[in-house]
Amino acid sequence: MTMARLDTEVRRRLADASATVRLRAALAVGSAPEPGDVAVLVERCAVEPEFFVRDMLTWALTRHPASRTLPVLLRELRSERAQARSQALHTLSKVGDGRAWPEITHALLTDADDEVARSAWRAAVVLVPEGAEPALAAELATQLGRGGRETQLSLSRALVALGESILPALEAAATAADPGVRAHALATERLLRDPDAGFAFAVEEAKRVVALQDRPAGDD
Repeated sequence: MTMARLDTEVRRRLADASATVRLRAALAVGSAPEPGDVAVLVERCAVEPEFFVRDMLTWALTRHPASRTLPVLLRELRSERAQARSQALHTLSKVGDGRAWPEITHALLTDADDEVARSAWRAAVVLVPEGAEPALAAELATQLGRGGRETQLSLSRALVALGESILPALEAAATAADPGVRAHALATERLLRDPDAGFAFAVEEAKRVVALQDRPAGDD
């Protein structure tokens, strides 16, 4: 595939109105990777509306050496477009190159956009260097109680992936003034102890515990 073709036909197909055409174009580019593909694929990730097409774009990017993709992906982390940041983080988690770790910043882990934050949490637990897990757990624990069920489930999964190192952060969060934070911390600890427990069950059980904690003394 020549650069001329990439700049014309492939760009056109990646922007086609049909998601099926876009998917096939991403598959074709990934099946025969060339250096010039990277910038085009990352650019498309920022605007592609369909999840399954974005996933194929990510796959196509992983077909390139990390030394080629990292500089482009890391620049995307500073984009004003939330989807660009989110998708770059998702791709970095798939590339799995530890050189990206310093770029998983507090700003990304606490991003106001839930999708960006969720992608940052997933990338962080993949890229965190040995020994940095407790500090990451403490950072992630500041987000306990945030968002709806899917966001909370993503955070719990990220924390559980760090293993026993999360316990001090969860224990501290379990004493927070906010009952939502306490419930989320307790539910996450339950999932750590019993991975087979469903998240919904763990949350409901945690809410009952918190309700009992908040019950006025002497109430029957």
